[in-house]
Amino acid sequence: MKKGMCIGSVLGDTLFEKMDCAKKAGFDGAELSITVGSQLDFTSTDSDIEKVKSYAKEIGLELYSLSDSTCWLYSLTSPDSENRETAKAHIIRQLEMANMLECDTILALPGIVGCDFLPGFEPVDYAEAYERALEAVGELAPYAEKYGVNLALENVHNKLLNSPVEFKDFLDKVGSKYVNCYFDVGNVMMFGYPEHWIRCLKDKIKKVHFKDYQIATHNFVDLLEGDVNYPEVMKALAEIGYDDWVTAELPPTKYYKNSTLYTSSVAMDIILGKIEL
Repeated sequence: MKKGMCIGSVLGDTLFEKMDCAKKAGFDGAELSITVGSQLDFTSTDSDIEKVKSYAKEIGLELYSLSDSTCWLYSLTSPDSENRETAKAHIIRQLEMANMLECDTILALPGIVGCDFLPGFEPVDYAEAYERALEAVGELAPYAEKYGVNLALENVHNKLLNSPVEFKDFLDKVGSKYVNCYFDVGNVMMFGYPEHWIRCLKDKIKKVHFKDYQIATHNFVDLLEGDVNYPEVMKALAEIGYDDWVTAELPPTKYYKNSTLYTSSVAMDIILGKIEL
């Protein structure tokens, strides 16, 4: 497996500076993010995108995945039709940009039923949200096929598809080899066990996020400081034959700029068996 870093976890004045930091910390690649007002946003020209791709190749940093920083603002399950259409348009553009960057995957959300960390968010009826998500993702599948990019839905704290069986059934109903799962190891700790999800979803997992979670405090913590059973996670990934990217997704440190990059890099080497203890 190759280890990558979410570029949103890196501090820096420019995207290029962030990419440099990830490379220096020992990461093989990076998951970029479309961020409004940055070097990579929805208004980026072909030339802008080519510059990002060229710089990554110049420094030897592989690009494999693309996320969208607005994905919690625009939802495929919103009661507002204009909001839903914006969410779909963003995902289509995301697929196109990923193709241009030579990323094989985008990270997207299936939608939102409820969100505790968004103040004032009005819950969406579960049954209605499910049907909207299924319809929207079905409409987006041909675009994923057109661009040859995996539309990978992440398991998140959205109060939707929070069971591995339901998540797998949803993907089966969509029925496209280009619509699958971006599995986040830490996100399931509030309501399940990551190794169970891995064994259930199997080859529907196209990319994996590494983070850690402390059950007693209900907080995300640095890798290997929480309750994620990484030996069991790695065993499950081996059982399903997963040999793709694993990506650290952690908040930047308050002090000692980007120190998390280095501690995460070492922790990932331990988890991946590159460092023997």
